[in-house]
Amino acid sequence: MADSQQTVDQISDRYLADLAALDPLTATYLGIPGYDDRMTDFSPAGWAERAGLARRAVRDVDAADTDTDRERVAAAQLRERLGVELDLYDSGWLTADLATAGCPMHSIRQIFDLMPADSAEDWAVIATRMRAVPESLNSYRAGLSDGAGAGRVAARRQVVGCAERARGYAGAGSGPSFFAEFVQRFDRGGALRRELDEAAAGANEAYAGFAGFLTEQLLPVAPQREAVGRERYALASRYFTGTVLDLEETYGWGWEELARIEAEMRSTARALTGAEDVEAAIVALDADPARQLRGADGLQAWLQETSDEALHGLAGVHFDIPEPVRTLECRISPTSGDGIYYTGPSEDFSRPGRMWWSLPKGVDVHNTWREKTTVYHEGVPGHHLQVGQTAVRSQELNRFQRLLCWVSGHGEGWALYAERLMQELGYLDEPGDRMGMLDSQAFRAARVVLDIGMHLELEIPTGAGMHEGERWTGQIGLEFLRAHAHMDDQLRQDEISRYLGGPGQAPSYKVGERVWLECRQAAQQRHGDAFDLKAFHAAALNLGSMGLDPLREELARI
Repeated sequence: MADSQQTVDQISDRYLADLAALDPLTATYLGIPGYDDRMTDFSPAGWAERAGLARRAVRDVDAADTDTDRERVAAAQLRERLGVELDLYDSGWLTADLATAGCPMHSIRQIFDLMPADSAEDWAVIATRMRAVPESLNSYRAGLSDGAGAGRVAARRQVVGCAERARGYAGAGSGPSFFAEFVQRFDRGGALRRELDEAAAGANEAYAGFAGFLTEQLLPVAPQREAVGRERYALASRYFTGTVLDLEETYGWGWEELARIEAEMRSTARALTGAEDVEAAIVALDADPARQLRGADGLQAWLQETSDEALHGLAGVHFDIPEPVRTLECRISPTSGDGIYYTGPSEDFSRPGRMWWSLPKGVDVHNTWREKTTVYHEGVPGHHLQVGQTAVRSQELNRFQRLLCWVSGHGEGWALYAERLMQELGYLDEPGDRMGMLDSQAFRAARVVLDIGMHLELEIPTGAGMHEGERWTGQIGLEFLRAHAHMDDQLRQDEISRYLGGPGQAPSYKVGERVWLECRQAAQQRHGDAFDLKAFHAAALNLGSMGLDPLREELARI
């Protein structure tokens, strides 16, 4: 059968199978077996080979028949995602990607968190993959060097931060090596014990060498300027949202949304303390022993209990949650500095969905009022329900749709919408928990302002209360977070580094939530009294992840 005669599902499934072979890290992340002993090639040649796969898939899908709604949606998802990925590749910045969050340097380390480690056979696979860490890091180094030769180098802040993180992974910083600690979980001796220790030592050496490369070779040519400019920002924004944003309008809306949420925070502070003093209310919440958890074990137990309570309380009432999706594990990340994140189940659900908490060094007390809304964001009805409901629909969605298609604006927008939904459903009625949700919302609104403002170096408007009429810089961004984000100052600095290293991602949360809310309101207006919220959610989630433009089109049909 010629390529032009293939169905959209066949093209999509072939693309995913071929990609898994070329990108073993993605295969493991998606739970596709057979590649756990390999590492991904991040060299220019490796990126070019994967880009070639994407071009072929887009060409074939353009020639395929899309007679049914199902085929039309599937084709649109593949075409939109691979199209913008190819635009990113053609820009040259994929091979030069280096950031304190979310670049290959972190993926090579984090993949070990997802690998099974129950049997000697599992550990033998781990040893094989760990021995491949140096080669994968070397391929990544080749890509960064190639980018540097063309003048594409991350800003100094990113280079310095990644060098520090690489030294931390290697145990060359203030803490132990990740790899040495990881292999100690295999508590037997013999040849495999020696293999694991040797592999860990090799990985440590590779990360230490990579840190040296960043400091000695990349840092001298890294620019001081951190704003990426309008052209690069617009492309990154389209990748993370699946739409072309009016950046100035979105920037202005971010200011308005921040003011609206902070007004609601003052009202909630009054309910807590009798005064509209948000800072005083937060100090009181943090000092309340009834809202405190001690140690990683105490936090993990509370996270699991809170997650289970939400999952079982929503199932069958507000959502029809399939049985395989009713298992969600809450885990503490083995390294600090990785944030809070979700990893989806494997294709056969033998590895369940998991939410991960990466704890800052030296922090032993955790506040439930801050964390509760995030459980709903990462778990149910947030990412876990969204990803799990897609993954289980093997009869309706092809493998690309179920496993690989992910748009931050759609996914993070849904998760932020899920936090607000839990308030509507009564799960955040207690004023302290509601303050936590509002604090999270305000933080995400502030990120819209910050990310667009810093990268486009926009003017700070009159009424902002700081640096009015000036242009954004990283230092002004930090001051802004100190005024609007209630967190440790080190976390604020980490956040600024994250935004400056990953342009366009941070606004996708609120931008996506905005679209989800607008589409729900439009459906309510269309259906009037016949509107069924549970049915709307089911139909929307059953589509799978997609860009915000196609999402609007499809939800208008519901």
